[in-house]
Amino acid sequence: MPIARIIFSQIMDFVPMHDFRRCVNRYGGNHKVQTFTCADQFRCMAFAQLSGRESLRDIENCLRAMQPKLYHMGIRSRVARSTLADANEGRDWRIYADFAQVLIAHARPLYLNEDFGVDLAATVYALDSTTIDLCLSIFPWAHFQQNKAAIKLHTLLNLRGNIPEFIHISDGRMNDMKAMDKLPVLPGAFYIMDRGYVDFARLYTLQQSGSFFVIRGKRDMQFKRRYSRHVDKSAGLRCDQTIQLAGKKSLGKYPIPLRRIRYIHPETGKEFTFLTNDFQLPALTIAALYKSRWQVELFFKWIKQHLRIKAFYGTSENAVKTQVWIAVSVYVLVAILKKKLDLPCSLYTILQILDVSLFEKKPILQLFTGVDYNEEENDEHKQLELLYLEAGQ
Repeated sequence: MPIARIIFSQIMDFVPMHDFRRCVNRYGGNHKVQTFTCADQFRCMAFAQLSGRESLRDIENCLRAMQPKLYHMGIRSRVARSTLADANEGRDWRIYADFAQVLIAHARPLYLNEDFGVDLAATVYALDSTTIDLCLSIFPWAHFQQNKAAIKLHTLLNLRGNIPEFIHISDGRMNDMKAMDKLPVLPGAFYIMDRGYVDFARLYTLQQSGSFFVIRGKRDMQFKRRYSRHVDKSAGLRCDQTIQLAGKKSLGKYPIPLRRIRYIHPETGKEFTFLTNDFQLPALTIAALYKSRWQVELFFKWIKQHLRIKAFYGTSENAVKTQVWIAVSVYVLVAILKKKLDLPCSLYTILQILDVSLFEKKPILQLFTGVDYNEEENDEHKQLELLYLEAGQ
């Protein structure tokens, strides 16, 4: 009977190495490299993400302790923190950004029919950003405020499977609305955004591209009501109107009618005003779509807790972006593994199990035999509900 390979090696089987090599060759990642290749760098950094290593020294010590198993992990070179630091500083971060997009393209069809709580056939995205604070003296390139540094992760999350299909990393000063200029626009898809993205010129661009948006309106918006539909006030709805923007500048940027919906959450009493260019869906479905936007908040909280994107192994812009993109790649890789192995557990549970099992020799499916998944998944659902109910925006 054949002996199973170590778990880490079985995870790496899900990495499309042909596509990875194409990304490396596109930017000359292995030019004049003799020993520690980009594949070695990716495996070491992926190991650090999966096992929660704290620093380069931590990575080095852990891998040196497992030196006889490095070959079976696919790492052909001796790992030293100086070598890994040089690789993170010098090899183009775009290698790993492009490879993350390759993995996202592999994951997208796997989650095509995933339920996200709203009965809608269209693709639905949530757009938001999260700020990661840094030390200005160590990361001077990421200047944010007078005495602070930070980077922003502008993220477009596909709500079917919570797969990040677009990420832009900027310094903390970049306005969220500017990220809309970089979005990959899919005709027929819905883009769910908070009121920080209210820019009528950019929203009109989405409209002209054949896409739909649901966004929370600002209180001081000037408009004229053109038509009102009947609403069920017992369900929390207060109005469903067709409006025309009244401000001279706003009307010039968005010259066609919008739909305006007012909704009061029945449990919290909080009032929400939504703007959308969709005139067909029921008003409650529009409210449910906006509620689903909180999955991107949960996604940010999740990756900050369970992936290494708050403490960095290097200080240069290239090293930080390399680490973030490899973290995204690992997240998507685990999502692919979950679907291809048909695992009913959450991504959090999978990472918890992998964290303590990377060097075990057994078929990977055996790791998840007899594990009770329901409690964790219910906790995630409750946490999402709590985030929505407690939101003061």
